[in-house]
Amino acid sequence: MSLREDRFFDPDPEQKRMAMSLFASIEKLPIISPHGHVDPTLFSEADYHFEDPVSLLIKPDHYLIRMLISQGLTYDEILFGKDPRQTWRLFCDHFYLFRATPSGIWLRHSLETVFKVTERLTLETSDRVYDQIQSVLRSPDFTPRKLFSEFNIEVLATTDGATDKLTHHQKIRDSGWKGRVIPTFRPDELTNLLAPGWRQKIDLLGEICGIEVSSFSNFIRAIEARREFFRSMGATATDSGVFSMKALRLSESEAEGIFRHALNGTVSPNEAEAFTAHMLMESARMSVEDGMVMQVHPGVYRNHNPEVFDRYGADRGFDIPVRAEFTNNLQPLLKAYGNSPKFKLLLFTLDETTYTRELAPLAGAYPSVKLGPPWWFNDSLNGMRRYFDQVVETAGIYNLSGFNDDTRAFLSIPARHDVWRRAAANWLANQVLRGLIEEDEGYQMARELAYDLAKKAYNLS
Repeated sequence: MSLREDRFFDPDPEQKRMAMSLFASIEKLPIISPHGHVDPTLFSEADYHFEDPVSLLIKPDHYLIRMLISQGLTYDEILFGKDPRQTWRLFCDHFYLFRATPSGIWLRHSLETVFKVTERLTLETSDRVYDQIQSVLRSPDFTPRKLFSEFNIEVLATTDGATDKLTHHQKIRDSGWKGRVIPTFRPDELTNLLAPGWRQKIDLLGEICGIEVSSFSNFIRAIEARREFFRSMGATATDSGVFSMKALRLSESEAEGIFRHALNGTVSPNEAEAFTAHMLMESARMSVEDGMVMQVHPGVYRNHNPEVFDRYGADRGFDIPVRAEFTNNLQPLLKAYGNSPKFKLLLFTLDETTYTRELAPLAGAYPSVKLGPPWWFNDSLNGMRRYFDQVVETAGIYNLSGFNDDTRAFLSIPARHDVWRRAAANWLANQVLRGLIEEDEGYQMARELAYDLAKKAYNLS
């Protein structure tokens, strides 16, 4: 098992030479990681150490877990085994499942570049590889902060619930460490009235803000206060995961009535849907006022497997894409704020059919709209190629937001950015050789896609 220098580039010799030259110009650029789910706890203590290969590489990565589950393994075996070595053996015995998948590519990259592992993962090699990784983990200077520097990460954004007190972010700040780790404001736990524990989150919101959240107007005041707190801690963006992209402006009395129904436990699904749509409008208004970038990603059926959800809880790898619609659903929001120079809306999708039909035209017309990168199930080599082919002709690259890794697995960040940079270089090489762009433009565009666009899109200067 080894990483080839020319990996992921098309085999045509001329295109490969051009792609490798383009990639060499951007390979060492700092990493901008503006959206992801790495736990800030990793960086809040200078001497934090990872426990073992399983807790580091497998448990945080639901891409790995869902594939294993699809082949008949159980969560008890993968996540709750008492012996991490035995779990690692089980994983290595099934590593062949990840052939030709992004997960396999990312993990191989991490194993070789971080741990110098070049053996293939099999049951026969599992103990040797485990011991090799474990010996590195036990090294006194193998810490997340040191890796942050070695990975050349310029900024890393976490994703944090609206009621999170950001204790670990404060500890990072107080420690004097120079690594830039910032929060992202995620209001879903409050704007989804049917979310489990919603009423308790409202009580916590009121406690944190010192506001009795007994009315919709006070709810809005508390949300605005939390956004301001997140901004004071370095946040530049919000992140909303909604089922539908529908935006709707309710009257004050309508919003108040639905909110009171929610407080009383009598809200209907239709009311909850309308409330979420209204809160998209409110979030856009707040972004115009406070300057936070608004990220929205619709179209996911969460926790699709009820047996897994009931037994093990949310976010266990059973989130499944559904169709999304943007043009009609977003029109009220864009009518109100789409032309504002103070508003920035980053749109993501799992429904690739919307790239050419909806998202590229929207991003290529409204000054407020930027298109997020291929994301989640689409952040693969082929997904990136399809993305460039479908969106650039209409939106260009300067209405894109660069790349984000959207990962919980910290060690996979360099691997994911490596794939993106190679995919971009390969695609640009093809454009140069076909005469669609000049060679010097290819180098400029490569830098934009690897670094500059993300920094601009998320206001990270």
